[in-house]
Amino acid sequence: MKNRTLYLSLSGFFLCAAAMPVRAQEKSKEELKLETSAAELDKKYTEGQVRVAQMIKSEFGVDGARMVGLRSMNIGYGEIAIALGLAQQMRGAVTDENLRRIMALRRGPPAAGWGRVAAELGLKLGPVLGKVRKIAARVRKQEKVAGEKKDKRTGDDKNGKPEKLATSGKPDRPEGAGPAQR
Repeated sequence: MKNRTLYLSLSGFFLCAAAMPVRAQEKSKEELKLETSAAELDKKYTEGQVRVAQMIKSEFGVDGARMVGLRSMNIGYGEIAIALGLAQQMRGAVTDENLRRIMALRRGPPAAGWGRVAAELGLKLGPVLGKVRKIAARVRKQEKVAGEKKDKRTGDDKNGKPEKLATSGKPDRPEGAGPAQR
């Protein structure tokens, strides 16, 4: 009986201990929204990648060399926008040192979510979320305008709908296929 009680209490302890890291890794609503907006920027636009990079450069006031440096870290444009947004809130604004600190916290060990990175640096995700959403909306708008211009150049006035065939309305019936005659 003692072995069974010991076994049950130990298994309960390990079950609770295993659940703690999972609970600690839960993401806030704000962090989930931020990651969704970042993923939208990361979509593979063939012509749009240049537009996304230009939007990020103009929003955060960074040069092409800094963008290339961040892209060489194998992160997408969405994560670049988040890192730059957090760096803007730090003392000294967007500097290489601030970006290194942010990316070191993000990559770990242990790897941290954007919410934890912001919390450890004493920053807020709200302003970053606003900027990332603003960039995503501007990119969507430019993609839409670019798509409309492309449609006009190709002469597609019906938004991809096929033309209707001119028919009399009823299909022709072959002889003897109608109702039986009396």
